[in-house]
Amino acid sequence: MQDIFSTQTIANLEARINQIDNDSTAAWGKMTPYQMVKHCLLNEELMLRKTLYKRRFLGRLFGKIALKANIKDDGPMGKNSPTHPDLVITEQGDVNSIKQRWIELLREYPKMKEGAYAGFVHPFFGKMSREQIARFAYKHVDHHLTQFGV
Repeated sequence: MQDIFSTQTIANLEARINQIDNDSTAAWGKMTPYQMVKHCLLNEELMLRKTLYKRRFLGRLFGKIALKANIKDDGPMGKNSPTHPDLVITEQGDVNSIKQRWIELLREYPKMKEGAYAGFVHPFFGKMSREQIARFAYKHVDHHLTQFGV
């Protein structure tokens, strides 16, 4: 399993991100390249503890089950998975104007200290360990890059 806290993993993701442009086409879903990158950028801010979102009621009911299903193995995440409303992007823009910010955020993961995630609560999945974050954060990025063929 890939680990978001590995510098090699980040380098691989960065190379893939740099292949995305405004003309990239999604294999599934309704997101444009800009919306996908912005969505992922906001998700990194959440996972890096820069932004907090309100806990979702459905997450309180099903969050732990969904987390376990998403990170149980190396298989891909399911297509068209539900998204936290605050991470649904509707505006349009130039993907190249925000790609670098996403990459900068990803580069922060390997710098996170061991105890940085004590008490971390995801708005859908609930309390997550560093290992769960390592797996989910990677799989989320991989899911969206795969969505756009890179």
